[in-house]
Amino acid sequence: MPKIQQLSPSVVNKIAAGEVIERPASAVKELMENSLDAGSTRVDVTIEHGGTELIRIADNGCGIAPEDMPLTIASHATSKIRSAEELFHVHTLGFRGEALASISEVSQFLLRSRPHDADCGNEMLVHGGSVQEAQPCGCPPGTIIEIRNLFFNTPVRKKFLKTTQTEFGHISEAFTRIALAHPDVHFTLKHGARLVHDLPPSADLRERVRVFFGAEIADQLIDVESSNDQVTLRGFVGNPRFSRSNNRMQYLFLNGRYIKDRALQHALGEAYRGLLLHGRYPIAFLRMQMPPEMVDVNVHPTKLEVRFQDSGRIYSQLLGTLRQKFLATDLTSTYRPAEDADANSSSGDAQSADALRQELVAWAKGAVPGSSSETESQPSRQTDLDLDFRSDQRAPLQLNPINRSAVGAGSLPLPPIPSGLPRGTSQGQPLPDAQQPPLSPETDFDPAMSPQPSSTGSLHRAIQLHNRYLITETDEGMAVIDQHALHERILYEELREKALARRLEVQRLLVPETLNLSAQEFAAVAAATETLAQIGIEVEAFGGDTILIRSYPAILGRRKPAEILREIIDQLLTEGKNLEKRDLLDELLHMMSCKAAIKAGDRLSREEIDALLDLRHLCQDAHHCPHGRPTSLVFTKEELDRRFQRT
Repeated sequence: MPKIQQLSPSVVNKIAAGEVIERPASAVKELMENSLDAGSTRVDVTIEHGGTELIRIADNGCGIAPEDMPLTIASHATSKIRSAEELFHVHTLGFRGEALASISEVSQFLLRSRPHDADCGNEMLVHGGSVQEAQPCGCPPGTIIEIRNLFFNTPVRKKFLKTTQTEFGHISEAFTRIALAHPDVHFTLKHGARLVHDLPPSADLRERVRVFFGAEIADQLIDVESSNDQVTLRGFVGNPRFSRSNNRMQYLFLNGRYIKDRALQHALGEAYRGLLLHGRYPIAFLRMQMPPEMVDVNVHPTKLEVRFQDSGRIYSQLLGTLRQKFLATDLTSTYRPAEDADANSSSGDAQSADALRQELVAWAKGAVPGSSSETESQPSRQTDLDLDFRSDQRAPLQLNPINRSAVGAGSLPLPPIPSGLPRGTSQGQPLPDAQQPPLSPETDFDPAMSPQPSSTGSLHRAIQLHNRYLITETDEGMAVIDQHALHERILYEELREKALARRLEVQRLLVPETLNLSAQEFAAVAAATETLAQIGIEVEAFGGDTILIRSYPAILGRRKPAEILREIIDQLLTEGKNLEKRDLLDELLHMMSCKAAIKAGDRLSREEIDALLDLRHLCQDAHHCPHGRPTSLVFTKEELDRRFQRT
């Protein structure tokens, strides 16, 4: 048997360094947190070669007394707690007392510090754990720590470091997290001779967001705030127009500490349900304050993970706050020049005009290719020229003008859900051209017609464009509405209300249909029987892996029951394993509303357009379809005037 022996302090510190100091960014994080715990109002960070050659942190904090300097690199020596009971009342960012001990063990470590009431400072050099006695030196009040040749005596750790730019990217992210959590502190970051960030103190978190992520995101942030007896939530969340393919722009801070918490990230996703497309993540910068005894920060050596005493309460507060804010906020998408590829800057208009002139000359010379294959292979542009309006390549402009005064705005009763489907269509296909009613400009559309406001007072006229968009006049300018997305949102909200109240219209079958399933499909249906019944699909086992379908939702009357259930089973197999019952029900309602809504290509009558626009204002969230796509896009009068060069 191998003999048991006590590990030396050097080995213990190297082991601790492997847990706490994963890469140079970890050292930057620990040292910056120490500076903030020292009461610093300014922290300067200097990096050389991604932190592998030099990390220098200078602050103007309280400083360290000469007699305490040797203790800074001793294992588990700290000034932040005194007893085990204080672990549940931690008011500082650090408290373990092992960061400096671990860092000094694997680097060439220099510590200079001077208390504000001292005449001079002192410096102490540690080389791979070997300590030299502190000596007097000249330095400003505060503390300066220099780390050179990180991991020089642990080559196994050093060989796993990435390139200089990659390591500096991690350092920059650690710097960003701390700077966002403490906007009242002056921070600077230098990499070599380049000043990357110089952040003066600011009382507004939005200004820090503007520096790190740009004005486009900062100007579109939605401020949120809520508080109860002990928990305060403040910060900003992103407009649904801006999202990311990952959750890296979700910054959650607890008592000034950046944290990662799956429950809070899930609450964010739930709050944006129906506002973002699948696979997109919201942007958030949220700060929470609560008594230290309500949270355990001593869960992980890096202190990124915490454990809440009442996580359900905090989850509900975050979710409820965001949902109430969204319901009270106009989230309608507005056309902005920044979204146009040809209008990204003030010089973009001049460049675009030059490009148009060149393209016009090329067209006049016959240099513009005219084949459809060549046109389709080129990227689409908003300013494509097609001056020949008789060209076969130009799709005819289809306008279905509506004279709302002929019907009487708001005079139609709200139709039941199935009536939203276009009349005279089959499975969402438009009528043949021969059956389309002819346009009559004399009777249907009068350009000089005075606006006829609807019952809401905001929409004036409606025209159907290409059998997929509705063009309306608004007080702000012009709105382009996606008829499928809007109808899908209307149906979803009505379906959800009826399903939760168990009042969904159900069509019972005189002769139940049988459906043969695989073992996996049968198990999925059996597990979701109660949820299926809530949306009107009643099934029961019929021996083996066969089931009987006894009823299905009346809104899907045009579809075959077996076909409906097949699509639902696919949804169950892909989503059901990871969804709770409530989430699964919501996903099925999304699918039902999408299948039942009018489609792009469906021609609508005047009465149907009127009813659709009137129903729009009864929705809780008419800005987005259940899958997160916007239902309308607003073009302001100012933007239209600018585009037509009237300003």
